[in-house]
Amino acid sequence: MNMNQLLMQSMAETRGLCHPDCVKASKEQEDYDASQHAAMVAVNLISSARVIFNLDAVRTEYSAQYLVDNAGKEDDEGEIDQQSSQLTFENILQYMVENVWNKREDVQGEREQHLTVKDCLECAFKNGLPRREHWSHVGCTFKAPPFTCHIPRVPMKGEVIETKTVDEAMKLLMKQPVGARLHLFSPEIDRVREGIYDGPSSNGSSYVGLRDAMIVAVDKSEEKFVVKVQICYKKKTSIVKVCMRRMFVQLDGDEESQVKEPTGLLVDFCIPRLSVN
Repeated sequence: MNMNQLLMQSMAETRGLCHPDCVKASKEQEDYDASQHAAMVAVNLISSARVIFNLDAVRTEYSAQYLVDNAGKEDDEGEIDQQSSQLTFENILQYMVENVWNKREDVQGEREQHLTVKDCLECAFKNGLPRREHWSHVGCTFKAPPFTCHIPRVPMKGEVIETKTVDEAMKLLMKQPVGARLHLFSPEIDRVREGIYDGPSSNGSSYVGLRDAMIVAVDKSEEKFVVKVQICYKKKTSIVKVCMRRMFVQLDGDEESQVKEPTGLLVDFCIPRLSVN
């Protein structure tokens, strides 16, 4: 077994585990990290599409954290220290001593802006994606070492298709799940459970913000135009039924909502259109 195989085996065996400092930081992290959620939606869209178009025989989970670490960054491969990127026991040990055992690297603070689902999909098409078990877990606070360039990535070919209209989004949904952003209001989103989420219902509603989500199906059993949406909210992933015909506008001058004209609850639709050739 060569060095690369040993590294891959080690990462697979420690899947989802990390240093206690990293686990502690993850527990203390706020409920919502826009870049992490965008990356999770992106890999879910890719995993689903690859099964649908027979690029993967079974559903394969790809690394969202790889996209968090790499999306939106300039290609700086030429700046990598070739010596430090070599996959040797000495370099692995040196990285562990400098960055894990003695010092925590908080890469979250290095991002100047939040990633979008489009950013993440474009990164996947440009660089390929490692499988989830071959990269650090979502929210890992440690900077990826230079020698991770040796970890194999599955090539991804395609383009990002975007649309602003519901009708076009539903056409895309006929073939594959669709990425979107959902306007969240509290307490309605907290109480929806098996019911239908249709946005603000009273003067007591407060705007939570836009959250990345994935539309997985149309709920034909409902008389209303309802879709099923997978979303991560308060660190829990669930399926929420969303009314597509409900329109709203922010009237209280809340600048944070950025809602200046009537809009639906779901906006900014996109898919990864994969090339099968």
